[in-house]
Amino acid sequence: MRPVHIALAVLVTALWGVNFVVIEVGLDHFPPLLFCALRFLVAALPAVFLVGPPRVAWRWILGVGLALGVAKFGLLFIGMHEGMPAGLSSLVLQIQAVFTALFAAVVLGERPGRRRLLGMAVALAGIAVAAVDEGTSGPLIGFVLVVAAAAFWGVSNVLTRKAAPPDALNFMVWVSLVPVLPLLGLSLMFEGARPDLDALSRLDWAGVGAIVYVAWVTTVFGFGVWGFLLRTYDASTVAPFSLLVPVFGMSSAALVLREGISAPRWLAAALLVGGVALTSLPRLRLRRGPRRRAEVPGVGARPDAPGVDPRADAPGSDRGPEPLLPEPDGPEPDGPESGGPESGSAGAPAWSGRVGQQT
Repeated sequence: MRPVHIALAVLVTALWGVNFVVIEVGLDHFPPLLFCALRFLVAALPAVFLVGPPRVAWRWILGVGLALGVAKFGLLFIGMHEGMPAGLSSLVLQIQAVFTALFAAVVLGERPGRRRLLGMAVALAGIAVAAVDEGTSGPLIGFVLVVAAAAFWGVSNVLTRKAAPPDALNFMVWVSLVPVLPLLGLSLMFEGARPDLDALSRLDWAGVGAIVYVAWVTTVFGFGVWGFLLRTYDASTVAPFSLLVPVFGMSSAALVLREGISAPRWLAAALLVGGVALTSLPRLRLRRGPRRRAEVPGVGARPDAPGVDPRADAPGSDRGPEPLLPEPDGPEPDGPESGGPESGSAGAPAWSGRVGQQT
């Protein structure tokens, strides 16, 4: 990647990591479901009039909008409102890569290989460590809700892969239009009209800034840049940067919100990020060319002997071992693997069927 594109990828993951701190600020000003609805309303308008018509069938836009916008983000905001720390939320959400692989195996028939199964086991061990740590230091319900949010993120990833949108930004803007009315209805039903009206009547610059950040900075700008990088480079080149999101999320939460990072949380972070990396990233393998003979040409084995390449010993020959290359997408020794998660995804995973989008 060009240095400027590496800088853009790191910038986007940093903005997505800091987003969890901004969500905490927004939850201090709005009920969670109302805040979520405002996020998607501002992300969709006026952008929906600028990106052109949808480029996939409406059933995919509606499906992803409900799974991602209503279920995933609704549960995430409620979980953080119930006490789930911002830094830990940024970490736990990465388990979406495991859910994506599991759902892809069931729905798309993609059988995970041994490396991916090992990555799932390691990531789940990290979640178990984080659950024990959070269960002894905070409300477990928030943790459970964020894990459920990650599961619905996996559902939206599989739906996105089926949709295969050609333009990630166009798709995200139209998807953002879907959750607005359902979230407003759920907010009126469960949070009440009075708290919603009180929050809107007390709107200040901090509340406006939180909405603008989660809507335009992380959604419109973030996915616009991420989509550009995916169109410019292979997904296997862009995907590893998504593993920086929990690093920025936990660091910014510690600096801004003074969230402590205990030893078990560090262990959980190492296990989860390592497991997601095993689950999401392509393998590297060394492809070896013909072995170069140590003997002087013409001495020892005959040039036409089996296993001897005369060209390798020819004067001026530049043949040698092939370099270390990413393994092409294909089956592992024990069976085919699924494609990258949105997996943002780390992963992305897989936004546009390849890399996971963040909050």
